[in-house]
Amino acid sequence: MRFETLFGTTAFSLTLKDPALDRPSACLAVARPPLQAGEKKLISVVSGCFNEEENVRECYRQVKKVFEEIGCYRYEHIFIDNGSKDKTLTILREIAAEDPNVKIIVNARNFGHIRSGYHAMLQARGDAIIALVSDLQDPPELIKDFIRKWEEGFLVVLGIKKDSDESPIFFLVRRLYYELVTRLAEIELNKNSTGFGLYDRRFMEVLREIDDPYPYFRGLVSEVGFPVAKIPYHQPARTRGITSNNFYTLYDMAMLGITNHSKVPLRMATMLGFVVSFLSFLVAVGYLTFKLLYWNQFSLGLAPLVVGLFFFGSVQLFFIGILGEYIGSIYTQVLKRPPVVELERINFEKES
Repeated sequence: MRFETLFGTTAFSLTLKDPALDRPSACLAVARPPLQAGEKKLISVVSGCFNEEENVRECYRQVKKVFEEIGCYRYEHIFIDNGSKDKTLTILREIAAEDPNVKIIVNARNFGHIRSGYHAMLQARGDAIIALVSDLQDPPELIKDFIRKWEEGFLVVLGIKKDSDESPIFFLVRRLYYELVTRLAEIELNKNSTGFGLYDRRFMEVLREIDDPYPYFRGLVSEVGFPVAKIPYHQPARTRGITSNNFYTLYDMAMLGITNHSKVPLRMATMLGFVVSFLSFLVAVGYLTFKLLYWNQFSLGLAPLVVGLFFFGSVQLFFIGILGEYIGSIYTQVLKRPPVVELERINFEKES
């Protein structure tokens, strides 16, 4: 049940029986009745944006063109503005005034791309939801292939980057990260997936029940375990605007993927502690033996002490940092704050 106020939206969740899915539904705001005879399926396209004034109109135009070419589906294009400081919101308002298929969620501030995009997907009411970034590095023409695979019976269809026009070094770092996380994770993750893809309404209902306030979405896809179709694509370079990603946001997502799906770093700390303790004992015995045998000739010196001190200190700080990442994840889960606070919604009131 959702109450609209002048200050935004307050959401209350109840558990009801959804006859279309024969499973509990955790969000009434997006619940849809079963399709009537002859009714076209609804596809929801979700695009997050932050300072994308140069891209949102072109993103809207390309998505609209794709659905005009397909012709046999209804669609809604949901833009969630994450506190843009440029003219992004003004342009979105102009588009929404001309096209009721365009819906806008305005966040009260910048809540980060992880929480913002995930919240928008949970608000979508389509039979299938497509996640598409607004900077056009996700090719909208792949929507046709996603829908084709969905109609074949796949509940999740993912776009997989086979190569990219971005910096070769940056692309290599991403590949190495995906390889590392895949090896550490307790489940099989989808390599080189950015989240660009199509997700059936049944999949989204499961995510509503999980109710994760700060999710690693790519990991949740593997965690749920529905059959996945993978479509490789070439990622074009950004041609307009400047990316809002920086080292911190990328590091945050990287650590989120590790802490949400692996206990290996914690166990490494325990095992390394045993190994280093044993090696330290052997070194101590060796030094004691040499000193007893060559009392006057063998001098301990300060170098081994200094090197050992800095080595053990760095190892301790490294694993304290790892432990802090896990504690931070627990802290976020315990707070259970809403993903975002909405300031305004546009065109949602026109839904029947």
